[in-house]
Amino acid sequence: MALAIGEFSLGWFGREETQDQPDIAGLVRDFNGLLYRVAYSVVRNPSEAEDVVQETFLRVIEHRGKLAGIREMKPWLVRICWNLALDRKRRIRPDQMDDAAAAELVSRDLGAEAQIAIARDVAMVLKALDKLPAAEKACLLLCAVEELTTAEVAVVLGKSESSVRSLIFRARTHLKQRLGGAI
Repeated sequence: MALAIGEFSLGWFGREETQDQPDIAGLVRDFNGLLYRVAYSVVRNPSEAEDVVQETFLRVIEHRGKLAGIREMKPWLVRICWNLALDRKRRIRPDQMDDAAAAELVSRDLGAEAQIAIARDVAMVLKALDKLPAAEKACLLLCAVEELTTAEVAVVLGKSESSVRSLIFRARTHLKQRLGGAI
């Protein structure tokens, strides 16, 4: 491929999809935001979440030959991202996550007292989420926060839809019990 001065080559990365060269740039464009939110919901650190998303797309590039056989791209990508985020979370100290996550979720337009109260409430919810069993937490985050359907969550987590619905119900019940009237 001849390049004019000032141009650069993206190789197959920026081209339109062909049978043997998938449109990776389109996948990045379409799913980057969702994957960031999924990663952030697990690692609760912006730079770690960005790293997880980049690693997710690197995995996609490594396995680009298999993309044609994937029927549901969204759940497949979320599953990769979710698993990578869980791996990353195991390497992060817990105290690195909670305070940063609570502080980041608070609007800077509020007064100091309101910011403190909201940060306290966010930290309380995050701690209650962390106490949920892993399967309940995963289903609740993917369904309620990331707005995946129960069918998509079932694919991501390798469970049946009825199991996902049951886990979401139990997660909400446990959260209500743990939080009570605190918020």
